[in-house]
Amino acid sequence: MRLEGKTALITGAARGLGLEFARAYIVEGATVALADVDGDGVRNAAAALGPGALAIRMDVSRQDEIDAGFAEAIGKLGHLDIVINNAALFTAAPTAEVTRAEYDRAFAVNAGGTFFCLQAAARHMIARGRGGKIINMASQAGRRGEPLVGVYCATKAAVISMTQSTGLDLIRYGINVNAIAPGVVDGAHWEGVDAHFARLENRPLGEKKRIVGASVPLGRMARAADLTGMAIFLASAEADYIVAQTYGVDGGNWMA
Repeated sequence: MRLEGKTALITGAARGLGLEFARAYIVEGATVALADVDGDGVRNAAAALGPGALAIRMDVSRQDEIDAGFAEAIGKLGHLDIVINNAALFTAAPTAEVTRAEYDRAFAVNAGGTFFCLQAAARHMIARGRGGKIINMASQAGRRGEPLVGVYCATKAAVISMTQSTGLDLIRYGINVNAIAPGVVDGAHWEGVDAHFARLENRPLGEKKRIVGASVPLGRMARAADLTGMAIFLASAEADYIVAQTYGVDGGNWMA
């Protein structure tokens, strides 16, 4: 098992990619703290995963909840070897209609949440003196502009940039910071994305999802399980020489 004896904290872990990462890490021998703003959802998810999982209610847009959540995870697990910053929200609107509140909320969760959870992880790992692995969830949307998705794209571009800068800063402590940039991933998240585009582009529900899935060179949208291999690899000793990189796992949608 590639993560035997390791401990991890994963944000946005009540469902979707975060939950799939937690499940894969437990199979690989890790003990995992699942953190999510949905307290009931994350408690149910952790209970379903069994004794290798614990639930933490955390809103990553609030510093007090980040501080409390990391303190709880460290108190119960003893330390953290791995942190995945997965919590995010999607927003879409024509440029002329984006509100300040929508903009602020997206950046508070997607960019601010990633940075300040990364910071909390780094402070703990530096103090412990044993290094660690921090994995940020970016997106193909952070590598290019997309109509109607300017704010979301900007938040994910920020994640890629902070991965580079913090990765270069923290590697002197033996902390590897890298990121994963998914393409289009089937599941509840994309049902919400599809609903946004149905409204904004006057499409039937499901049509945008069908078009986007068909455009992937591999021939289909990703499943959450398609991302777990990269998440395991970047958390393992095999990735010790990888620093400040963002890996596309997108079926060929974007060539970096």
